[in-house]
Amino acid sequence: MARIVYKNQDKKRVPSVTTILSVMAKPALKFWANNLGLEGINVRDYVDNLADIGTLAHTMCEEYLTSEEHDKSKYTPDQIETAKTCLSKFYDWVKENNPQDSECEIQLVSEKYQYGGTCDLYCTLNGKKVLVDFKTCKAIYGEMHTQVFAYKKLLEESGRQVDECRILRIGRNADEGFEEVVLDKGEEHFERFQACLALYNLNKKLK
Repeated sequence: MARIVYKNQDKKRVPSVTTILSVMAKPALKFWANNLGLEGINVRDYVDNLADIGTLAHTMCEEYLTSEEHDKSKYTPDQIETAKTCLSKFYDWVKENNPQDSECEIQLVSEKYQYGGTCDLYCTLNGKKVLVDFKTCKAIYGEMHTQVFAYKKLLEESGRQVDECRILRIGRNADEGFEEVVLDKGEEHFERFQACLALYNLNKKLK
């Protein structure tokens, strides 16, 4: 699926949060990719398929909250079925939490820091303004916390109050439920994001 292009007020392209965080070392990812290769699985195709499922699951969650339909013709039947499994876990989370005043897939650019990102869900939970980031992977990793606090800064720069940040992991398999983590150490995670942004910009300058 096509990636979102973020541009600042001067119409110049800026990097996304996920692109910036790609400079971080992820040793566990290397072992995972190596194991796939040993099993004869094409890593690029496998990752692309999972990414498409994740994108579709995000879209279905948005549809559920906003009642807006989106085109799914580009997805395979297997991808749609797997995304529906994710959606069923999201239903369970909604029933337990009853989010109000939901805004979904908010695309923002920071003019101060010059980066862009898309916030999955900004809503009211128990009287708090909460940022919720959806994940369809097998586990929640440290760099994901950093990613969410970069999104938090985007929301705050846009004038939105953020009282709390959460990651909601919705499993792709029928035997998985949902896992939710309320995040802390926001200042430290955004400091790490700024370090990644500086390294990304320096790498780009050095080509």
